[in-house]
Amino acid sequence: MTNEVVVVIGAGGIGQAIGRREGTGRTVLLADRNDNNVRTAAASLEAGGHDVKTHAVDVADRGSVHALAAAAADLGAVTRVVHTAGLSPVQATPEAILAVDLYGVAVALEEFAEVIAPGGAGLVISSMAGHMLPPFSPEMDDALATTPAEQLLALPFLAADAVPNSGVAYGIAKRANQLRVQAEAVRWGDRGARLNSMSPGIILTPLARDEMNGPGAEGHQQMIEQSAAKRVGTTDEIATAAALLLGPDGAFITGSDLLIDGGVIAAIRAGRIQLSM
Repeated sequence: MTNEVVVVIGAGGIGQAIGRREGTGRTVLLADRNDNNVRTAAASLEAGGHDVKTHAVDVADRGSVHALAAAAADLGAVTRVVHTAGLSPVQATPEAILAVDLYGVAVALEEFAEVIAPGGAGLVISSMAGHMLPPFSPEMDDALATTPAEQLLALPFLAADAVPNSGVAYGIAKRANQLRVQAEAVRWGDRGARLNSMSPGIILTPLARDEMNGPGAEGHQQMIEQSAAKRVGTTDEIATAAALLLGPDGAFITGSDLLIDGGVIAAIRAGRIQLSM
């Protein structure tokens, strides 16, 4: 066992799969707001032989994220940070989605930039939804990428009357994740660390099941049927791709977003899938 620490924020299916893949010989610090979720996930990883610590975190609260970063640094060299926490459109209001999926990611990137070890790497799990919205203006792109986290939710285009529903809030947040990672990768690079995002398509997790049983179920089924893969993805496939972005084979990759969606966005671009935004 080394003194390396893998921080996994979000104890869902993707977080567990990446923690399992990256945790061998390292301490896994598993963080989540839901105590039952984090304990269940920790038990599963421990049953596989991993050394797991747990920590409560509310990603929409800077003090809570700061405490998590400090706890991680106390455990050893923080060589991997994986942010998977988020809310989906059927789970929350637009305000909650922006607070967790947009602000929460920005805060985590700022806080963990202070503790990531030289040679370390970070990964934010975004979504293919970030590729679905029409292009933003250069000014909006720049604001989402570089506005200090504490000022993000005050941007006029994120006001309640400017974001009509949870689906739009989710798409904006996920696009912001991609833009934010690209900008923050420069600061992480100053510490000798890398930072990337990944945009999965439909991966069969509890969150995805909620979406596929919600109002957008028909649209999700169409995406699956019209994609090149014609199936949902698995958490193990996400973990395999994450291993590249987090590990030495991805040492020249930073500030990038990996779209891993079975060809859904390609089918949208080709006109096979029609979106109703």
